[in-house]
Amino acid sequence: MEVFLIRALQLIMSLSLLVIIHEGGHFLFARLFKIRVEKFCLFFDPWFTLFKFKPKKSDTEYAVGWLPLGGYVKISGMIDESMDTEQMKQPAQPWEFRSKPAGQRLLVMVGGVLFNFLLALFIYSMILFTWGDSYISVKDLPLGMEFSETAKKAGFQDGDILLLADGVPFDRYEPRKLIDSREVTVRRDGKEMSVYIPEDMMQLLMASNEKWLADYRFSYVVDSVAPGSPAMVAGLLSGDSIVGLNDKEIVAYSDYTNEIARMKKENASRELLLSYYRGGELHQTTAFADSAYIIGTYITNASVSKRMPLVKVSYGFFESFPAGIMLGVNTLKGYVSDMRHVFTKEGAKQLGGFATIGSIFPAKWDWHKFWYMTAFLSIILAFMNILPIPALDGGHVLFLLYEIVARRKPSDKFMEYAQVTGMLLLFGLLIWANFNDVLRFLF
Repeated sequence: MEVFLIRALQLIMSLSLLVIIHEGGHFLFARLFKIRVEKFCLFFDPWFTLFKFKPKKSDTEYAVGWLPLGGYVKISGMIDESMDTEQMKQPAQPWEFRSKPAGQRLLVMVGGVLFNFLLALFIYSMILFTWGDSYISVKDLPLGMEFSETAKKAGFQDGDILLLADGVPFDRYEPRKLIDSREVTVRRDGKEMSVYIPEDMMQLLMASNEKWLADYRFSYVVDSVAPGSPAMVAGLLSGDSIVGLNDKEIVAYSDYTNEIARMKKENASRELLLSYYRGGELHQTTAFADSAYIIGTYITNASVSKRMPLVKVSYGFFESFPAGIMLGVNTLKGYVSDMRHVFTKEGAKQLGGFATIGSIFPAKWDWHKFWYMTAFLSIILAFMNILPIPALDGGHVLFLLYEIVARRKPSDKFMEYAQVTGMLLLFGLLIWANFNDVLRFLF
């Protein structure tokens, strides 16, 4: 329950900031062009509002709704989520959206997307300024990488050291870089060789239901031993490096887990002969694993990280901005590239709702990860809103561009139908995404 509450709080805080900034972009451009904004609402408020306030001598009511699915600004003289068609039947007023030039209306509609993207760039810059950047140098990994079955079918082998992706050096591990490349150069057994990536690598990965493509390979060094566990009875201690299980050589921790999985599947003997190094000397001991083939040794992420070739980069205040912009642009490019897979059968199954979004936040409060995820969601919100779908900002932009080219506006009746169609499409997508979350929870 505690983990759920922490993630829920982070999600609500992040969405609140993103909605305020997004709607603030529409609001600012509307007021800049003297367009009346009747309401600024954080979250949606069907039937009732949690809080509302209208300052004296202001045309705008500020409110907080109860349904945290987004937010809106109600701009006079346009067909939006409110579907206020009665207002459109009245003569146009100079302060209304419909009375302004197409160029001004276009800026009002892209204001939200622009502000979300700028927010992401600013957050990325401040993350780099505050915490810097750190990554594991994959070319210097002593045991290389380990790969999923999908990656192995493409030609990778456990222990491969990633060197180049289409001729570009592999400084850090980036799954998308591995997927989108056509030729990856690796070092295997001291020799360089090429692995050719199939063009449908992403579809193959999604169809396999594997959650990973590659990961860092590390040795089995015991970090701690559970009191009273089979490992403690066998005499294992913190710092012991396990290098053998029965007649199987253990180079990496995954070798051990794979062998244990095989033994468990075959219902093999739970008497385990372990070979390990302690203080430079080789020892052997016998551990009698429990019914789940667990012996009670633990390895923490912190202890593994200490053994990895970590590269740290610091940024000054002014240096952080170009680096943050580059990070934001690359993030957007990657997300746009991934979106092409959404329209496949496998991609549709991967869509997630609020549970999926909430799960990307850390289980323990971590400001660095919180801001990183917020910047990422801001990128997503900007891109999704600029899609040319009626009811989204991109739909309004599409009709405005049509007006500029054709020199005539779409009819109000057409805009009403388009708005309803877009809203039905979005609600259907929302239901489908959250339905996927329910299926993942149940199965």
